[in-house]
Amino acid sequence: MRLEQTRFGVRFSNPVLLAAGTCGFGEELASVADLTALGGLVTKSVTCEPRLGNPAPRVAELPGAMMNSIGLANPGLEVVRRDKIPWIRDNLASINVFVSVAGHTTEEYAAVVEGLDGEDGFLGFELNLSCPNDSGLGGLPFALDPPALQRTVAAVRQKTERPLLVKLAPNVPDIGAAARLAVQEGADGVTLVNTMPGLVIDPETRLPSLGAGKGGLSGPALRAVGVAAVHAARGHVDAPILGVGGITSAEDALQYILAGACLVQVGTASFADPRAANRIVERLSEWGSRRGIADISTLIGAYGLVPQEDERT
Repeated sequence: MRLEQTRFGVRFSNPVLLAAGTCGFGEELASVADLTALGGLVTKSVTCEPRLGNPAPRVAELPGAMMNSIGLANPGLEVVRRDKIPWIRDNLASINVFVSVAGHTTEEYAAVVEGLDGEDGFLGFELNLSCPNDSGLGGLPFALDPPALQRTVAAVRQKTERPLLVKLAPNVPDIGAAARLAVQEGADGVTLVNTMPGLVIDPETRLPSLGAGKGGLSGPALRAVGVAAVHAARGHVDAPILGVGGITSAEDALQYILAGACLVQVGTASFADPRAANRIVERLSEWGSRRGIADISTLIGAYGLVPQEDERT
Protein backbone atom coordinates (compact mmCIF):
# COMPACT_ATOMS: atom_id res chain seq x y z
CA MET A 1 0.00 0.00 0.00
CA ARG A 2 1.31 3.41 -0.97
CA LEU A 3 1.67 5.60 2.12
CA GLU A 4 3.00 8.76 0.51
CA GLN A 5 0.88 11.92 0.48
CA THR A 6 1.27 15.60 -0.38
CA ARG A 7 -0.02 17.93 2.31
CA PHE A 8 0.67 21.61 2.98
CA GLY A 9 2.48 21.69 -0.34
CA VAL A 10 5.13 19.13 0.64
CA ARG A 11 5.62 15.37 0.44
CA PHE A 12 5.03 13.15 3.48
CA SER A 13 6.63 9.74 2.91
CA ASN A 14 4.01 8.25 5.22
CA PRO A 15 1.23 9.54 7.49
CA VAL A 16 2.92 8.81 10.85
CA LEU A 17 4.41 11.66 12.90
CA LEU A 18 5.62 11.87 16.48
CA ALA A 19 3.39 13.97 18.73
CA ALA A 20 4.41 17.09 20.62
CA GLY A 21 5.77 16.59 24.11
CA THR A 22 6.83 12.98 23.58
CA CYS A 23 10.00 13.30 21.51
CA GLY A 24 11.55 16.53 22.78
CA PHE A 25 13.26 18.09 19.79
CA GLY A 26 14.29 14.71 18.42
CA GLU A 27 17.88 14.47 19.70
CA GLU A 28 17.46 11.76 22.33
CA LEU A 29 15.02 9.61 20.38
CA ALA A 30 17.23 9.76 17.29
CA SER A 31 19.80 7.62 19.10
CA VAL A 32 17.37 4.67 19.37
CA ALA A 33 14.86 5.13 16.53
CA ASP A 34 15.11 6.03 12.85
CA LEU A 35 13.27 9.33 12.78
CA THR A 36 14.01 9.79 9.10
CA ALA A 37 11.73 6.82 8.33
CA LEU A 38 8.73 8.73 9.68
CA GLY A 39 6.51 11.26 8.01
CA GLY A 40 7.63 13.88 10.51
CA LEU A 41 7.46 15.04 14.10
CA VAL A 42 6.15 17.83 16.29
CA THR A 43 8.59 19.27 18.81
CA LYS A 44 7.81 19.86 22.43
CA SER A 45 6.07 23.17 23.05
CA VAL A 46 8.22 26.30 22.99
CA THR A 47 7.45 29.35 25.13
CA CYS A 48 9.02 32.81 25.14
CA GLU A 49 10.95 32.21 28.37
CA PRO A 50 12.52 29.00 29.70
CA ARG A 51 10.19 26.93 31.87
CA LEU A 52 11.17 24.42 34.53
CA GLY A 53 7.77 22.76 34.46
CA ASN A 54 5.63 21.33 37.23
CA PRO A 55 6.83 19.61 40.42
CA ALA A 56 7.56 15.86 40.40
CA PRO A 57 6.16 13.32 39.99
CA ARG A 58 5.13 14.39 36.50
CA VAL A 59 3.98 11.04 35.10
CA ALA A 60 1.72 8.32 36.50
CA GLU A 61 0.85 5.04 34.81
CA LEU A 62 -2.75 3.81 34.82
CA PRO A 63 -4.43 0.75 33.34
CA GLY A 64 -4.64 1.53 29.64
CA ALA A 65 -3.52 5.11 30.09
CA MET A 66 -0.94 7.55 31.33
CA MET A 67 -1.33 10.78 33.27
CA ASN A 68 1.19 13.56 32.88
CA SER A 69 1.68 17.04 34.23
CA ILE A 70 4.90 18.25 32.65
CA GLY A 71 3.98 21.91 32.75
CA LEU A 72 5.44 22.76 29.34
CA ALA A 73 9.05 22.47 30.51
CA ASN A 74 11.29 23.79 27.72
CA PRO A 75 14.48 25.84 27.28
CA GLY A 76 12.69 28.88 25.84
CA LEU A 77 12.68 30.70 22.52
CA GLU A 78 16.30 31.86 22.44
CA VAL A 79 17.84 28.45 23.20
CA VAL A 80 15.51 26.72 20.75
CA ARG A 81 16.49 29.19 18.04
CA ARG A 82 20.20 28.91 18.83
CA ASP A 83 20.56 25.18 19.51
CA LYS A 84 17.48 23.10 18.72
CA ILE A 85 16.47 24.41 15.29
CA PRO A 86 20.03 24.02 13.90
CA TRP A 87 20.09 20.40 15.14
CA ILE A 88 16.77 19.73 13.43
CA ARG A 89 18.01 21.37 10.23
CA ASP A 90 21.20 19.31 10.20
CA ASN A 91 19.70 15.95 11.16
CA LEU A 92 16.03 15.84 10.14
CA ALA A 93 16.03 17.61 6.78
CA SER A 94 14.36 14.62 5.09
CA ILE A 95 11.18 14.75 7.23
CA ASN A 96 8.61 17.40 8.04
CA VAL A 97 8.93 19.08 11.41
CA PHE A 98 6.35 21.28 13.10
CA VAL A 99 7.36 23.40 16.09
CA SER A 100 4.79 23.35 18.87
CA VAL A 101 4.12 26.77 20.40
CA ALA A 102 2.59 27.70 23.76
CA GLY A 103 2.17 30.84 25.84
CA HIS A 104 0.28 32.71 28.55
CA THR A 105 -1.16 35.26 26.13
CA THR A 106 -1.94 35.75 22.48
CA GLU A 107 1.05 38.07 22.27
CA GLU A 108 3.39 35.35 23.53
CA TYR A 109 2.22 32.88 20.91
CA ALA A 110 2.79 35.51 18.24
CA ALA A 111 6.23 36.36 19.65
CA VAL A 112 7.46 32.76 19.56
CA VAL A 113 6.26 32.29 15.99
CA GLU A 114 7.79 35.58 14.90
CA GLY A 115 11.05 34.71 16.66
CA LEU A 116 11.40 31.36 14.87
CA ASP A 117 9.84 32.12 11.51
CA GLY A 118 13.06 33.33 9.94
CA GLU A 119 14.95 30.10 10.70
CA ASP A 120 15.41 27.24 8.24
CA GLY A 121 14.95 23.56 8.94
CA PHE A 122 11.29 23.07 9.81
CA LEU A 123 7.98 23.10 7.97
CA GLY A 124 5.53 24.93 10.18
CA PHE A 125 3.97 25.50 13.57
CA GLU A 126 1.44 23.71 15.75
CA LEU A 127 -0.31 25.97 18.25
CA ASN A 128 -0.84 24.20 21.56
CA LEU A 129 -4.07 25.93 22.54
CA SER A 130 -5.38 23.16 24.75
CA CYS A 131 -2.81 22.01 27.30
CA PRO A 132 -4.78 20.93 30.41
CA ASN A 133 -1.85 20.52 32.80
CA ASP A 134 -0.14 23.89 32.77
CA SER A 135 -1.14 25.78 35.92
CA GLY A 136 0.74 28.84 34.71
CA LEU A 137 -1.75 29.67 31.98
CA GLY A 138 -4.63 30.43 34.33
CA GLY A 139 -8.28 30.43 33.32
CA LEU A 140 -9.59 28.39 30.43
CA PRO A 141 -7.27 26.94 27.81
CA PHE A 142 -7.48 29.03 24.65
CA ALA A 143 -9.21 26.19 22.79
CA LEU A 144 -12.17 26.33 25.20
CA ASP A 145 -12.57 30.10 24.82
CA PRO A 146 -13.76 30.82 21.25
CA PRO A 147 -12.82 34.54 21.19
CA ALA A 148 -9.34 33.72 22.54
CA LEU A 149 -8.99 30.93 20.00
CA GLN A 150 -9.92 33.25 17.14
CA ARG A 151 -7.74 36.09 18.40
CA THR A 152 -4.67 33.90 18.84
CA VAL A 153 -4.90 32.08 15.51
CA ALA A 154 -5.46 35.37 13.68
CA ALA A 155 -2.52 37.04 15.43
CA VAL A 156 -0.16 34.17 14.65
CA ARG A 157 -1.36 33.97 11.06
CA GLN A 158 -0.06 37.49 10.55
CA LYS A 159 3.42 36.45 11.67
CA THR A 160 4.05 33.53 9.31
CA GLU A 161 3.24 32.10 5.92
CA ARG A 162 4.31 28.61 7.00
CA PRO A 163 1.74 25.84 7.48
CA LEU A 164 -0.13 26.46 10.72
CA LEU A 165 -1.81 23.72 12.76
CA VAL A 166 -4.10 24.29 15.74
CA LYS A 167 -4.23 21.59 18.41
CA LEU A 168 -7.61 21.32 20.13
CA ALA A 169 -8.77 19.73 23.36
CA PRO A 170 -11.06 16.68 23.61
CA ASN A 171 -13.27 18.50 26.12
CA VAL A 172 -14.18 21.37 23.79
CA PRO A 173 -18.00 21.53 23.95
CA ASP A 174 -18.32 21.57 20.14
CA ILE A 175 -15.07 20.44 18.56
CA GLY A 176 -16.42 20.77 15.04
CA ALA A 177 -17.25 24.43 15.63
CA ALA A 178 -13.85 25.03 17.25
CA ALA A 179 -12.07 23.47 14.27
CA ARG A 180 -14.11 25.61 11.91
CA LEU A 181 -13.21 28.78 13.83
CA ALA A 182 -9.51 27.88 13.71
CA VAL A 183 -9.59 27.35 9.94
CA GLN A 184 -11.61 30.51 9.37
CA GLU A 185 -8.95 32.52 11.20
CA GLY A 186 -6.15 31.10 9.07
CA ALA A 187 -5.20 27.64 10.34
CA ASP A 188 -4.08 25.29 7.56
CA GLY A 189 -5.05 22.21 9.57
CA VAL A 190 -6.18 21.00 13.00
CA THR A 191 -4.68 18.43 15.34
CA LEU A 192 -7.18 16.36 17.32
CA VAL A 193 -6.86 15.76 20.22
CA ASN A 194 -4.76 16.88 23.16
CA THR A 195 -4.85 15.03 26.48
CA MET A 196 -8.02 14.89 28.58
CA PRO A 197 -7.94 16.66 31.97
CA GLY A 198 -7.89 14.18 34.84
CA LEU A 199 -7.05 13.58 38.48
CA VAL A 200 -5.66 10.44 40.15
CA ILE A 201 -5.75 10.17 43.96
CA ASP A 202 -3.74 7.72 46.04
CA PRO A 203 -6.20 6.27 48.59
CA GLU A 204 -3.40 5.56 51.09
CA THR A 205 -1.96 9.06 51.19
CA ARG A 206 -5.12 10.87 50.03
CA LEU A 207 -2.84 12.91 47.80
CA PRO A 208 -2.71 13.22 44.02
CA SER A 209 -0.39 10.90 42.13
CA LEU A 210 1.02 13.89 40.24
CA GLY A 211 2.99 16.64 41.89
CA ALA A 212 0.85 19.35 40.33
CA GLY A 213 -2.43 17.59 41.20
CA LYS A 214 -4.44 17.45 38.00
CA GLY A 215 -2.91 16.44 34.71
CA GLY A 216 -3.63 15.17 31.23
CA LEU A 217 -4.77 11.65 30.39
CA SER A 218 -3.33 10.00 27.28
CA GLY A 219 -2.81 6.51 25.89
CA PRO A 220 -5.29 3.87 24.65
CA ALA A 221 -8.06 5.08 26.98
CA LEU A 222 -8.19 8.32 24.97
CA ARG A 223 -8.33 6.76 21.52
CA ALA A 224 -12.10 6.46 21.08
CA VAL A 225 -12.51 10.08 22.15
CA GLY A 226 -9.94 11.22 19.61
CA VAL A 227 -11.45 9.20 16.77
CA ALA A 228 -14.89 10.64 17.53
CA ALA A 229 -13.44 14.17 17.53
CA VAL A 230 -11.85 13.65 14.11
CA HIS A 231 -15.10 12.31 12.72
CA ALA A 232 -17.04 15.26 14.14
CA ALA A 233 -14.58 17.84 12.80
CA ARG A 234 -14.47 16.26 9.36
CA GLY A 235 -17.99 17.49 8.73
CA HIS A 236 -17.00 21.08 9.51
CA VAL A 237 -13.65 21.63 7.76
CA ASP A 238 -12.02 20.71 4.47
CA ALA A 239 -8.54 21.38 5.86
CA PRO A 240 -6.23 18.48 6.78
CA ILE A 241 -6.88 16.84 10.15
CA LEU A 242 -4.10 15.20 12.14
CA GLY A 243 -5.38 12.51 14.50
CA VAL A 244 -3.65 11.86 17.82
CA GLY A 245 -4.53 10.03 21.01
CA GLY A 246 -3.93 6.42 22.03
CA ILE A 247 -2.34 5.17 18.80
CA THR A 248 -0.27 2.07 19.54
CA SER A 249 -0.77 0.01 16.37
CA ALA A 250 -1.49 0.26 12.66
CA GLU A 251 -5.13 -0.60 13.35
CA ASP A 252 -5.36 2.32 15.80
CA ALA A 253 -3.93 4.68 13.19
CA LEU A 254 -6.40 3.38 10.61
CA GLN A 255 -9.33 4.21 12.87
CA TYR A 256 -8.29 7.87 12.76
CA ILE A 257 -7.71 7.74 9.01
CA LEU A 258 -11.10 6.16 8.34
CA ALA A 259 -12.70 8.85 10.52
CA GLY A 260 -11.14 11.55 8.34
CA ALA A 261 -7.55 12.19 9.43
CA CYS A 262 -4.94 12.30 6.67
CA LEU A 263 -2.00 12.20 9.09
CA VAL A 264 -1.63 10.77 12.58
CA GLN A 265 0.65 11.42 15.54
CA VAL A 266 2.06 8.84 17.94
CA GLY A 267 2.71 10.01 21.48
CA THR A 268 2.38 7.95 24.65
CA ALA A 269 3.27 4.70 22.86
CA SER A 270 6.80 6.07 22.37
CA PHE A 271 7.39 6.03 26.12
CA ALA A 272 6.85 2.27 26.24
CA ASP A 273 8.57 1.62 22.90
CA PRO A 274 10.72 4.36 21.34
CA ARG A 275 10.36 2.57 17.98
CA ALA A 276 6.57 2.37 18.15
CA ALA A 277 6.03 4.90 15.35
CA ASN A 278 8.47 3.07 13.05
CA ARG A 279 6.69 -0.19 13.74
CA ILE A 280 3.33 1.39 12.92
CA VAL A 281 4.64 2.64 9.55
CA GLU A 282 5.82 -0.84 8.62
CA ARG A 283 2.58 -2.51 9.67
CA LEU A 284 0.41 0.04 7.89
CA SER A 285 2.09 -0.88 4.65
CA GLU A 286 1.75 -4.60 5.38
CA TRP A 287 -1.91 -4.22 6.38
CA GLY A 288 -2.82 -2.58 3.09
CA SER A 289 -0.74 -4.93 0.99
CA ARG A 290 -2.40 -7.99 2.51
CA ARG A 291 -5.79 -6.56 1.53
CA GLY A 292 -4.75 -5.43 -1.91
CA ILE A 293 -5.32 -1.73 -1.14
CA ALA A 294 -3.14 0.32 -3.46
CA ASP A 295 -3.13 3.72 -1.75
CA ILE A 296 -3.86 4.82 1.81
CA SER A 297 -5.56 7.95 0.49
CA THR A 298 -8.56 5.80 -0.48
CA LEU A 299 -9.12 5.11 3.21
CA ILE A 300 -9.22 8.74 4.39
CA GLY A 301 -12.74 9.46 5.60
CA ALA A 302 -14.01 6.06 4.40
CA TYR A 303 -15.77 5.33 7.71
CA GLY A 304 -19.03 3.55 7.01
CA LEU A 305 -18.26 2.84 3.35
CA VAL A 306 -18.19 -0.76 2.16
CA PRO A 307 -14.77 -1.58 0.62
CA GLN A 308 -14.94 -1.32 -3.16
CA GLU A 309 -13.24 -3.50 -5.72
CA ASP A 310 -11.43 -0.51 -7.24
CA GLU A 311 -9.50 -0.10 -3.99
CA ARG A 312 -7.90 -3.44 -4.69
CA THR A 313 -6.52 -2.73 -8.15
